[in-house]
Amino acid sequence: MQTYLVGGAVRDALLNYPVTERDWVVVGARPEELLDQGYQQVGKDFPVFLHPKTKEEYALARTERKQGHGYTGFAVHYEPDVTLEEDLLRRDLTINAMAQTPEGDIIDPYGGQQDLERRLLRHVSPAFAEDPLRVLRVARFAARYAHLGFTVAGKTLELMSDIVQADELPHLPAERIWVETDRALGERDPDVFIQVLRNCGALAALMPEVDALFGVPQRAEYHPEIDTGIHTLMVLQQAALLSADTAVRFAALVHDLGKGITPREELPRHIAHEHRGVPLVKDLCQRLKVPNRHRNLALSVCEYHLLCHQAGELRGKTVLKLLRATGALRQDELLEPFLLACEADARGRLGLEQRPYPQAGYLRRALTVVRDVSAETFREQGISGKALGEAIHAEQVQRLDALRKTEAPARG
Repeated sequence: MQTYLVGGAVRDALLNYPVTERDWVVVGARPEELLDQGYQQVGKDFPVFLHPKTKEEYALARTERKQGHGYTGFAVHYEPDVTLEEDLLRRDLTINAMAQTPEGDIIDPYGGQQDLERRLLRHVSPAFAEDPLRVLRVARFAARYAHLGFTVAGKTLELMSDIVQADELPHLPAERIWVETDRALGERDPDVFIQVLRNCGALAALMPEVDALFGVPQRAEYHPEIDTGIHTLMVLQQAALLSADTAVRFAALVHDLGKGITPREELPRHIAHEHRGVPLVKDLCQRLKVPNRHRNLALSVCEYHLLCHQAGELRGKTVLKLLRATGALRQDELLEPFLLACEADARGRLGLEQRPYPQAGYLRRALTVVRDVSAETFREQGISGKALGEAIHAEQVQRLDALRKTEAPARG
């Protein structure tokens, strides 16, 4: 029985990149041997075990043969005669198909180290095209390593396009698509994930609402970049700079979906796009089984980002409506991610990436003003029931109107 460190830990160590987890492959063993040593089996489709002390994953060396659709449609062979090279051959990219011996020697049968030097994401073998999940994985790796200069190899991108054209992506479970998307949104350059998906046709298959934004013009005085799809990528870039929260980044990605269905005769104007986009965001979230927190924030940003930009021009009752719509009157912490996504929208425009966004500070102050209105003050005056709610509302509006006169920022 021989054990090797494999995959991402080897890759990232060679890149001097942070190693977050370590995976191992075991050659020449049967499941019973690991169980006898106290390993805990967790794999369902093939034997994967947790080390009794470190809890790191140890998988028996295996080969796979395509026999159905999706990323689970494989016949798996994991007998002791499977070699390390055969196990590495089934992996997606050459940079993920390296192993390291206990002595520290690198085993690299498919040119992973050379591709690290070339900054290239390249498939190991034509069997790459058998697993549709790899389309998302490669796009995610592109987002992770774009800042290091990595790009997707042309032949690999062709195989990704072949997977899309073979209509394999619909066989992926929605939950798995979302897991990969969420992980990609958390990478350093999540906009690269979207761009790579678009380059191979996968964006149109998985998120047609986002794909529809490319080529749609906007008014140049507000959007010097003009193209709505380019704007969306720029907003996602800004969101990544402002927040590590994938909910903020997802909201940035889908905030302008309504512009994709603007009637052609209205272009380049997008009247009421914020309202038209709401059903599209709902559909996308339902289809991908997006978590409620991400969904709720995305809906708020889609519908109310224009009001946020106009915050300094709004009357008190409209500011109160906006705060209520974000959920901030129930939970203070819901306001900040909303403001970050809206700030990303304001900055995601050609030449305006460094523009200030005083609307955020103004609305934070507005929430404090609203919170300072005490119900107890009115109860002491004998006001109760429906009249109490009306009195609190009137006082909040009055204070917000006063705030507007003294602190309202000009619209950028």
